Amino acid sequence: MKKMYLCTQMATLHIFNPEHDIALAANLANFTAPRAGRQLRHDLGFLPALWAKPDDYVLVDDVERAACSFRNVKESCWPGLCEPHWTDCRHLQGCRVERIEPWGWDAALVHQLRHWGVEGHLLPSGTYVDMIRRLSHRRTAMHLLASLQGDRRVGEAAECFTMDEVAACQNRWHDIVLKAPWSSSGRGVRFVSEPSDSVSKWITGVIGAQGSVMAEPRYENVYDLGMEFEATGDGRISYCGLSLFDTSKGAYTGNILTNENKKKELIKRYISEDLLSKIKEDICHTLDVEEYVGPLGVDMMIVHKDGLYLLHPCVEINLRRTMGHVALSLPAPTDGESRAMRILYDGNNYQFNICKL
Repeated sequence: MKKMYLCTQMATLHIFNPEHDIALAANLANFTAPRAGRQLRHDLGFLPALWAKPDDYVLVDDVERAACSFRNVKESCWPGLCEPHWTDCRHLQGCRVERIEPWGWDAALVHQLRHWGVEGHLLPSGTYVDMIRRLSHRRTAMHLLASLQGDRRVGEAAECFTMDEVAACQNRWHDIVLKAPWSSSGRGVRFVSEPSDSVSKWITGVIGAQGSVMAEPRYENVYDLGMEFEATGDGRISYCGLSLFDTSKGAYTGNILTNENKKKELIKRYISEDLLSKIKEDICHTLDVEEYVGPLGVDMMIVHKDGLYLLHPCVEINLRRTMGHVALSLPAPTDGESRAMRILYDGNNYQFNICKL
């Protein structure tokens, strides 16, 4: 096992902080993640080792557990994968790194790293973190969705500031999806067919806490997919690859592992490759993430409407690394069989598994 607490070379420090979306919603420096978020970070903290360079460092809660989990992945699907160095919060001050690459930047993580002794020049400014939070508002996805409309596409969204505006959306669309402007997968989302006291109370709470609530028509979802990108900070966005994934009650459960061409073949049962290519190019040229540098993802879905399969090109935007990026960091199977990357919870711990479909 490769283990080093005192970092002597200039390198990148990687951090898996999956509570990022909830931290953005809270917008607090002194933020304590819910138990599930802390558990996920503890159990899967090794994940950045899948894309880290050999001289990089991965911050984890438990070095022994992280190294063991990494070794299991290496043995199961990636024998040539090089192990990075591991560190924990007690030894961060001894690390000499050029930059830090977390799952996503938020005020809570910056405060946490500063508390652990990380030097200020390695941390983003408050202005930069505020920009990420502002762009992570679902309003950004609403504007991109409107710009991506066209033939064989579907999708609408509205930002509501009052109960009357929510009621107007329900009168127009009937079955609707309500979303908190900042929320994580499976949280902060309500499917509403008719008004109720509990829904009204939830809407009032969200508007009071976050200023508005997002409303969308509810569609018959057939297939979840996404496109993963990388932003350079100078206005350019480059395409990384397709992500085909599964969800359960809105929460992520896994990704299909195969090459890009086979992913396109799976999607072509519903929509054309030309449409996928057009959406990819439009996102690269239309989405404005200002000075943001790093990975980002655009979640989409294929829906069945009026006897047709249509593409909803922007369900949400994640201005952070995504599980789709994790899947793309893994090698495509060489035996011709597609596999699945699964995140499973056994009641006590989260497990990362690679299995045959």
